[in-house]
Amino acid sequence: MSHVVSRPVEAQKINRFSWLMALYAENHQRLHRLFAPADLETGRYVSSVGDGLDLHLEVIARHAYTVEYRLSYALLDPVTGEPDPSAFLRLYRDAKLVEATHCYIGRRWQDAIGLHPPPAEVLDHRLRMNTFLGKWLQYLAERGHGVGTLVRVGDVDEMTVSRIA
Repeated sequence: MSHVVSRPVEAQKINRFSWLMALYAENHQRLHRLFAPADLETGRYVSSVGDGLDLHLEVIARHAYTVEYRLSYALLDPVTGEPDPSAFLRLYRDAKLVEATHCYIGRRWQDAIGLHPPPAEVLDHRLRMNTFLGKWLQYLAERGHGVGTLVRVGDVDEMTVSRIA
Protein backbone atom coordinates (compact mmCIF):
# COMPACT_ATOMS: atom_id res chain seq x y z
CA MET A 1 0.00 0.00 0.00
CA SER A 2 1.40 3.30 -0.94
CA HIS A 3 1.63 5.87 1.72
CA VAL A 4 1.11 9.51 0.80
CA VAL A 5 2.89 11.91 3.00
CA SER A 6 1.30 15.27 3.04
CA ARG A 7 2.97 18.32 4.35
CA PRO A 8 1.06 21.43 5.13
CA VAL A 9 1.62 23.92 2.37
CA GLU A 10 2.57 27.25 3.80
CA ALA A 11 0.54 30.01 2.31
CA GLN A 12 2.77 32.63 0.86
CA LYS A 13 2.87 35.45 3.32
CA ILE A 14 2.13 38.80 1.81
CA ASN A 15 4.32 41.61 3.04
CA ARG A 16 3.05 45.14 3.55
CA PHE A 17 4.64 46.47 0.36
CA SER A 18 2.98 43.75 -1.73
CA TRP A 19 -0.30 44.53 -0.01
CA LEU A 20 0.12 48.21 -0.87
CA MET A 21 0.79 47.39 -4.54
CA ALA A 22 -2.32 45.19 -4.56
CA LEU A 23 -4.34 48.10 -3.16
CA TYR A 24 -2.99 50.34 -5.94
CA ALA A 25 -4.10 47.80 -8.57
CA GLU A 26 -7.51 47.36 -6.95
CA ASN A 27 -8.00 51.14 -6.73
CA HIS A 28 -7.11 51.43 -10.42
CA GLN A 29 -9.83 48.93 -11.30
CA ARG A 30 -12.40 50.71 -9.13
CA LEU A 31 -11.56 54.18 -10.42
CA HIS A 32 -11.45 52.98 -14.02
CA ARG A 33 -14.88 51.28 -13.72
CA LEU A 34 -16.30 54.35 -12.00
CA PHE A 35 -15.12 57.24 -14.19
CA ALA A 36 -12.76 55.94 -16.95
CA PRO A 37 -10.41 58.72 -15.79
CA ALA A 38 -7.60 58.02 -18.26
CA ASP A 39 -9.88 59.41 -20.99
CA LEU A 40 -10.71 62.68 -19.20
CA GLU A 41 -9.13 65.93 -20.30
CA THR A 42 -7.49 68.30 -17.82
CA GLY A 43 -10.16 70.26 -15.93
CA ARG A 44 -12.83 70.03 -13.26
CA TYR A 45 -15.74 67.59 -13.25
CA VAL A 46 -18.78 67.10 -11.01
CA SER A 47 -20.78 63.94 -10.39
CA SER A 48 -24.23 64.43 -8.93
CA VAL A 49 -26.60 61.63 -7.96
CA GLY A 50 -29.26 63.79 -6.29
CA ASP A 51 -28.21 63.16 -2.70
CA GLY A 52 -27.01 66.72 -2.10
CA LEU A 53 -23.41 65.60 -1.89
CA ASP A 54 -21.81 66.32 -5.27
CA LEU A 55 -18.48 64.68 -5.96
CA HIS A 56 -15.71 66.77 -7.51
CA LEU A 57 -13.04 65.22 -9.71
CA GLU A 58 -10.25 67.46 -10.93
CA VAL A 59 -7.81 66.27 -13.57
CA ILE A 60 -4.81 68.34 -12.48
CA ALA A 61 -2.14 67.26 -14.97
CA ARG A 62 -1.54 64.68 -17.66
CA HIS A 63 1.98 63.35 -18.21
CA ALA A 64 3.41 60.68 -20.51
CA TYR A 65 2.79 57.80 -18.08
CA THR A 66 0.82 59.34 -15.22
CA VAL A 67 -2.25 61.47 -14.59
CA GLU A 68 -2.77 63.54 -11.41
CA TYR A 69 -6.27 63.91 -9.89
CA ARG A 70 -8.03 65.38 -6.90
CA LEU A 71 -11.21 63.76 -5.63
CA SER A 72 -13.35 65.66 -3.11
CA TYR A 73 -16.76 66.86 -2.04
CA ALA A 74 -17.84 70.49 -1.84
CA LEU A 75 -17.59 70.24 1.96
CA LEU A 76 -14.95 72.50 3.49
CA ASP A 77 -13.01 72.09 6.71
CA PRO A 78 -14.05 75.06 8.87
CA VAL A 79 -10.49 75.54 10.18
CA THR A 80 -8.43 75.28 6.97
CA GLY A 81 -11.03 75.95 4.28
CA GLU A 82 -9.78 72.86 2.40
CA PRO A 83 -12.19 70.33 0.89
CA ASP A 84 -12.70 67.57 3.44
CA PRO A 85 -12.50 64.70 2.69
CA SER A 86 -10.28 64.90 -0.35
CA ALA A 87 -7.63 62.74 -1.93
CA PHE A 88 -4.86 63.48 -4.40
CA LEU A 89 -4.42 60.55 -6.77
CA ARG A 90 -1.76 59.51 -9.24
CA LEU A 91 -2.77 57.09 -11.98
CA TYR A 92 0.10 55.12 -13.52
CA ARG A 93 -1.24 54.36 -17.01
CA ASP A 94 1.45 51.84 -17.98
CA ALA A 95 1.34 49.87 -14.72
CA LYS A 96 -2.45 50.24 -14.26
CA LEU A 97 -2.11 51.46 -10.67
CA VAL A 98 -3.78 54.29 -8.76
CA GLU A 99 -2.02 55.69 -5.70
CA ALA A 100 -3.52 58.05 -3.15
CA THR A 101 -0.53 60.33 -2.64
CA HIS A 102 -2.19 62.64 -0.12
CA CYS A 103 -5.50 62.46 1.73
CA TYR A 104 -7.05 65.22 3.73
CA ILE A 105 -9.47 63.80 6.27
CA GLY A 106 -9.57 66.40 8.97
CA ARG A 107 -5.80 66.89 9.03
CA ARG A 108 -2.70 66.91 6.82
CA TRP A 109 -0.25 64.00 6.64
CA GLN A 110 2.40 66.08 8.41
CA ASP A 111 0.03 66.42 11.36
CA ALA A 112 -0.70 62.69 11.29
CA ILE A 113 2.83 61.26 11.05
CA GLY A 114 5.23 64.19 11.45
CA LEU A 115 7.73 65.75 9.07
CA HIS A 116 10.40 63.03 9.19
CA PRO A 117 8.68 59.72 9.97
CA PRO A 118 10.53 56.40 9.79
CA PRO A 119 9.96 54.42 6.55
CA ALA A 120 7.73 51.83 8.25
CA GLU A 121 5.40 54.57 9.43
CA VAL A 122 5.25 56.09 5.92
CA LEU A 123 4.31 52.68 4.53
CA ASP A 124 1.62 52.24 7.18
CA HIS A 125 0.25 55.70 6.39
CA ARG A 126 0.14 54.88 2.65
CA LEU A 127 -1.69 51.63 3.45
CA ARG A 128 -4.30 53.55 5.46
CA MET A 129 -4.73 56.24 2.75
CA ASN A 130 -5.15 53.71 -0.04
CA THR A 131 -7.48 51.52 2.01
CA PHE A 132 -9.57 54.66 2.62
CA LEU A 133 -9.52 55.41 -1.13
CA GLY A 134 -10.70 51.90 -1.99
CA LYS A 135 -13.58 52.12 0.48
CA TRP A 136 -14.50 55.61 -0.77
CA LEU A 137 -14.53 54.47 -4.41
CA GLN A 138 -16.69 51.48 -3.48
CA TYR A 139 -19.08 53.78 -1.61
CA LEU A 140 -19.29 56.15 -4.60
CA ALA A 141 -20.15 53.25 -6.92
CA GLU A 142 -22.86 52.06 -4.51
CA ARG A 143 -24.33 55.58 -4.40
CA GLY A 144 -24.62 55.62 -8.21
CA HIS A 145 -21.69 57.82 -9.23
CA GLY A 146 -20.12 56.93 -12.54
CA VAL A 147 -19.33 57.96 -16.09
CA GLY A 148 -23.01 58.73 -16.69
CA THR A 149 -23.18 61.21 -13.81
CA LEU A 150 -19.85 62.95 -14.48
CA VAL A 151 -20.09 66.36 -16.14
CA ARG A 152 -17.26 68.75 -16.98
CA VAL A 153 -17.68 71.95 -14.94
CA GLY A 154 -17.55 74.10 -18.10
CA ASP A 155 -20.55 72.10 -19.38
CA VAL A 156 -22.62 72.55 -16.20
CA ASP A 157 -25.25 75.29 -16.05
CA GLU A 158 -24.43 78.56 -14.26
CA MET A 159 -26.51 77.76 -11.16
CA THR A 160 -24.50 74.59 -10.53
CA VAL A 161 -21.18 76.36 -11.20
CA SER A 162 -21.92 79.01 -8.55
CA ARG A 163 -22.66 76.21 -6.08
CA ILE A 164 -19.33 74.48 -6.94
CA ALA A 165 -17.09 77.55 -6.71
